[in-house]
Amino acid sequence: MNEERKIEIEEVDSVDAPPKARVAETFERKRDYLAGFLAQKPEPLAGGEPGGELYEAIIASLKEIYDPEIPVNIYDLGLIYGVEVTEDGHAAITMTLTTPHCPVAESMPAEVELRVASVPGVAFADVNLVWDPPWDPQKMSDEAKLELGML
Repeated sequence: MNEERKIEIEEVDSVDAPPKARVAETFERKRDYLAGFLAQKPEPLAGGEPGGELYEAIIASLKEIYDPEIPVNIYDLGLIYGVEVTEDGHAAITMTLTTPHCPVAESMPAEVELRVASVPGVAFADVNLVWDPPWDPQKMSDEAKLELGML
């Protein structure tokens, strides 16, 4: 099955130049497809959505709570797993602690609930303390890692 293939070579003195492309004289630019997109105004965010005023106020209040053993706020520490805000002002915070044996295990969720409930626009707040997934240092923000000398 070993067929031998031969490549034929042809020598030439010159090759004709390909024809040049011609642009029609009456070329009319089409409307820019981005013009409509760029003219659109951004949709206003609901207050409870990430980036919304109420949501960001809740995050700011969480950043004022510090773990007593680690000089970093609980949000940057990665203890806050979720923040949900309904249109009627019900805030639900899902959080954990660094360990189940944390000395503030009883007081920290109550402080979070109190601080979040005091944000203007929040009707009431619930805090759900979870242990799964467990907290680990990789959940910390880069700012927290830098503060603690881990970067």
